[in-house]
Amino acid sequence: MKKSLLTLLLITCYSFALAQEVSLDPVTVTSSIVEKRASQTGRNIAVIKGEYFQNLPVHSIDDLLRYVPGVEIQARGPMGSQSDIVLRGGTFQQVLVILDGIRLNDPNTGHFNSYIPIAPSEIDRIEVLKGASSALYGSDAVGGVIHVISKTFATKLSGSDEENNVAKTNINAMVSAGAYGLKNVNAGGFYQKNKLAVSAGVLSNNASGVQQRGIKGYFHNNTASLSLNYQLSPTWNIALRSAYDHRDFAAQNFYTVLKSDTASEKVKTSWNQLRIGYKKNNTSFSLDGGYKFADDRYAFNPHAIANSSKSRLWQGLAVLQQAFTQKTSLIAGINFQNRNISSNDRGDHSLSQLAPFVSVVQVFEENFTVTPSVRLDWRQSIGTELVPQINLSYKKDQWQIRGSAGKTIRDADFTERFNNYQKALVTGGNVGNPNLKAERSFSYEAGADWFLTQNNTTQLKLSGTFFQRLQNDLIDYVTTPYAQMPRKDNLSPTGTFGLALNIAEVNTTGFEFDIQSVNTISTSQKLIFNAGLTWLDSKNNSGVTSFYISSHAKFLGNFSAIYQVSGFSLSLNGLYKKRAAREATAIEASITKDYFLLNAKAEYAFLARTLAIFVQADNAFDTNYSDLLGSKMPGRWLLGGIRFNLTR
Repeated sequence: MKKSLLTLLLITCYSFALAQEVSLDPVTVTSSIVEKRASQTGRNIAVIKGEYFQNLPVHSIDDLLRYVPGVEIQARGPMGSQSDIVLRGGTFQQVLVILDGIRLNDPNTGHFNSYIPIAPSEIDRIEVLKGASSALYGSDAVGGVIHVISKTFATKLSGSDEENNVAKTNINAMVSAGAYGLKNVNAGGFYQKNKLAVSAGVLSNNASGVQQRGIKGYFHNNTASLSLNYQLSPTWNIALRSAYDHRDFAAQNFYTVLKSDTASEKVKTSWNQLRIGYKKNNTSFSLDGGYKFADDRYAFNPHAIANSSKSRLWQGLAVLQQAFTQKTSLIAGINFQNRNISSNDRGDHSLSQLAPFVSVVQVFEENFTVTPSVRLDWRQSIGTELVPQINLSYKKDQWQIRGSAGKTIRDADFTERFNNYQKALVTGGNVGNPNLKAERSFSYEAGADWFLTQNNTTQLKLSGTFFQRLQNDLIDYVTTPYAQMPRKDNLSPTGTFGLALNIAEVNTTGFEFDIQSVNTISTSQKLIFNAGLTWLDSKNNSGVTSFYISSHAKFLGNFSAIYQVSGFSLSLNGLYKKRAAREATAIEASITKDYFLLNAKAEYAFLARTLAIFVQADNAFDTNYSDLLGSKMPGRWLLGGIRFNLTR
């Protein structure tokens, strides 16, 4: 029934595929840092415009990513409470999140990587690069990269006041309310004139929540951000960004399957970034500095002493781009990171990293692009490692053939190394391992894209990609009895623990099929349609059963569609997921072998589309599901609201 329903929706959406001004071969910077068409990168890249956030039935950035073809979001809670991002069957730590070129992955734990400190109104686009990218970006870029690009940092400013004195302004706001005490606000603005671009925004999701075991699934998740870009001269510019993100939510069984778990958690994050840029003729240079501070307070239940952890990430990134000819470009840079943590649970630790890298983009005979890259990664107390990669692309007429191969690496985070090390007594749960080795893997892929453009009214892109990742020393938690724990100083002899270990070998093989359709049938009807199908098979050659390695979907189908006719619009998000079934009888929790989820939003716009009213149903079919064992997601959630948008 569920499979048939998904197939029907895909066919229905595709058959009504109507158009919007969207490029199916957009300019991207994520695969090589140099701006070029996605078809020249040799990679499978999905680009999502920031305005989709207003048009689709989503509430947070992880909600939006959930319906991007090939992206698996393993949500623990609704509307930005907490989600793990998974690409190509990796673990949640194997996806690198970047904001305007600077990495965001938290030194404490990869569970915080979906807390992206930017208001949706500030987002120009999100580029999702699927597959290995460590040669350019370093540790964590194993399954892929999520790159959020803001309007201000992406803006091309005028070199002088005389070049462009027309101001561009956009102001938008959306207010909604619904069941379980839901009150949400999403608002922001962007202004550009001459040498200056400024944007700011706020996102606030709040609800008393659905009743759980001994606690309501409440959340108060708020993000505020501000940025500006100023052209100092015809060749120099400076850009600034500052953001504050505060999540306060019920976290029952987010990390354990214990009945006594009625947890709550608060995560406060601040983010500051400075970029100085230079561009003249065929030379450009940028120098970025970033500072991230995260304060995490987790209480297992009201009677437990809360874990308090403060993590900091300092980083600098210098990048030189030199175009020698129209066919040959060089990218060279160096990245510095210092990660540290102060915690009553994990202790006090610091780790530094320095990595120079170089990449060449070479075009042969107009159609064939080769991009070799290499990174020399030095990590404190671990040593130096060479990380190479090569991307190939051949595009002619309607076809593109592409391929990529490269090495990837990932270091353990502070939670994997030191979780539960400082407590007086640990009766159960995950325990860190300071002796973990870094993960290493080799990834390769081959794919093809077919483009169809017809009378400027029909655009269609079909993509297929085969990939394989061969991994050594993959890190995951393994259920381990007290007698086999390597360190027993603060462990209860009656407890059962999840010990962080290097799993010997895990090989993942998969295939992706993506559809993008853009069409214009009439001046009053439009629709965007994106869909993805992903098949995955992971083989654990060690024979050891662990937690996160086996949690990814074996089959994932997800889609989004926006249909507009005159002032009325209907938007849908949906996904079907098939995975390994699991149970936790102590808390009466289970992971079903599959589930289908659909969100729907109907909107009517008036006053030249300046104002709109809408109604929305999240989980419209009231599906009973969990992405991770114990973390039950809400059933049907109804809401409605009003939206304002002014552009001039």
